[in-house]
Amino acid sequence: MYIARVLYPVEVLGPGMRICIWTCGCPHKCEGCANPELWEVDESRNIKIPVLLDLIQRIVSDNQVNGFTITGGEPFFQKEELKALLASLSDWSEDILVYTGYYKEQLRDLDLEYISVLIDGPYIKEKNNGLTLRGSSNQRIHILDERYKELYASYLSKEHSRLQNFLDGTSVISVGIHQPDFAETIGQRMEKRGLIEGGTQKDG
Repeated sequence: MYIARVLYPVEVLGPGMRICIWTCGCPHKCEGCANPELWEVDESRNIKIPVLLDLIQRIVSDNQVNGFTITGGEPFFQKEELKALLASLSDWSEDILVYTGYYKEQLRDLDLEYISVLIDGPYIKEKNNGLTLRGSSNQRIHILDERYKELYASYLSKEHSRLQNFLDGTSVISVGIHQPDFAETIGQRMEKRGLIEGGTQKDG
């Protein structure tokens, strides 16, 4: 399965402390996408599901994990692999939130097995209004497992759209729902502080 990254604890893409998994490969290629580097399939990121599960087992064994969030890329680009992964993740937590650029009506009910919450629809830059959990207002939150209805209602009433940063070696991964001009704004700030020149990161 093509996996770009696995991060924990993510607290801005669903309630609690979550393991968040980003997949590679996306046919939508939405304008203004926060993760355009994940559009293409990268063979160097092809990982066998048992290896991925072993990594997750190590996280779960030593930490409080309240749920999983899967985004991308487009998770349903690898539909069969996704279903196999979801089946295994549900052994640890059945609170599994999945983002997709498809609308729910385009997916089969069988594809939604093991998913408790689905956030659907393509990202539309002009409709990015800073909503909690959603990149743009056309996207919908579907509570597929009624057991989580109150939990997510409470989360959405109290939580606001915010970002969470993770250090990855010498780079920073910003997680959450970004404003449409986020990348440009960060680039301008870094250039102003002398961290980059002409869009290129300075050595050291």
